[in-house]
Amino acid sequence: MKWANLLNTNRPRPSTMDPDHRAEFERDFDRSIFSTPVKRLQDKAQVFPLDPHDAVRTRLTHSLEVSAVARGLAISVGKWLLNKKDIKPGTERQIEAIAGTCGIIHDLGNPPFGHVGEEAIREWFEKRIGIETLRKQFAGDEQRVQDLMKFEGNSQTLRLVSKLQILADFNGLNLTFGTLSTARKYIARADEADKQHVDHGKSKPGFFASENKLIERVEQETGTAGVRNPITYLVEAADDMVYLVADIEDGIKKGIVTWKQIDDALRGTDVDDKSAKAVFDMKDRILKPAVTKDLPDDVHGAAFRTAAIGVLVPDAVDTFKKHYDDIMMGKYTGELVLGGNHQSLIRLFKKLGHTVIYCTPPNLKLELMGRKIIQDLMDLFWDGASYLPTKGTIKTDSYKGRIAALFSRNYRDVFRNSVETQPEVPELYHRYQLVTDYVCGMTDTFARRLHRELTNA
Repeated sequence: MKWANLLNTNRPRPSTMDPDHRAEFERDFDRSIFSTPVKRLQDKAQVFPLDPHDAVRTRLTHSLEVSAVARGLAISVGKWLLNKKDIKPGTERQIEAIAGTCGIIHDLGNPPFGHVGEEAIREWFEKRIGIETLRKQFAGDEQRVQDLMKFEGNSQTLRLVSKLQILADFNGLNLTFGTLSTARKYIARADEADKQHVDHGKSKPGFFASENKLIERVEQETGTAGVRNPITYLVEAADDMVYLVADIEDGIKKGIVTWKQIDDALRGTDVDDKSAKAVFDMKDRILKPAVTKDLPDDVHGAAFRTAAIGVLVPDAVDTFKKHYDDIMMGKYTGELVLGGNHQSLIRLFKKLGHTVIYCTPPNLKLELMGRKIIQDLMDLFWDGASYLPTKGTIKTDSYKGRIAALFSRNYRDVFRNSVETQPEVPELYHRYQLVTDYVCGMTDTFARRLHRELTNA
């Protein structure tokens, strides 16, 4: 890969706007920030659905934090690349802008109620439709079958920014190829993705068959055919370290776990002494100005979060530098946070998340509620999607017609355009995507309210 290709400022549709003081990648950032899908993140769960605690993170605050850390990683890497003369002066600013944008948009495709929502959609297709039925409906097109059976929010993110967020046409936000390339956290088709794949970038589906042509063009424009964009590693590392640490901080704020429990875990046998010492040393420096030693748990939690990220960031940068040649040749198959000197720290954070934070009874109850809401809405709106005419007006003199009329015009227009412009694709595939597009676009509160209105639950 070459940076001249990676930093491709072309767009799927040439921009109709005149150049201004911003670089093209900075315009991508601004388009994303002002977009409706980003606004909706304020009412989508990061970990705790519909949480009343105003200091607990939503997907929006999480994405803002990921964007900030990704920019920091990119700034450090950009300076290093500039010093070794791999990029031209000014290029480091472009790398930073791309990383910041992809941090903001990386979770846009997640349905309501987070990963539980993804699981609920997969389960709906498995139980309501069935894999053999899908294979018959799609004439053995396994990619389209697995798009639904392995439904993935990352694939939905790419679909959303490239198609669903309609402004004047069907190119979504019309982001640059450089940004679209970086936004591909995973690069495999659904029928090729495997959780046990040696290449982490191919462990989950990265795009739907509906975006095949776009992906081909992105790869051609940026020179990333079958490989991950180098900046993607930085954004992924930012996401990993932010959610692992911030979820623990939120657990402290909610009273799920005490600071003493976290302190004891860090001093236990599961973490390398050097890693733990680095976090404690930085935390002590952060709290050194404290006027009292009797600090509340949430203050310790905030200092811990700052210290842990402060320790993990330079380690991720060093790992990127260490594997830089392999990354640029498309040979690096790992993750930056698990390839450095603080692997035991990362494993401990993951263990705490799964054994202490995510599995509390109140959270499990909300997740079960979210699963029920998602699947009920899929049932309801599939009745409408299976009826929706591809042209003309919707007749509301039938039950299915009334359901179809509830779809947002935006999604109906995308569906009808897809049917018209892709006649070679089974129409049922477009209809299934209409349902997932609509449900995924909902916020947690809207989904719950709509469910109550339609089911009297």
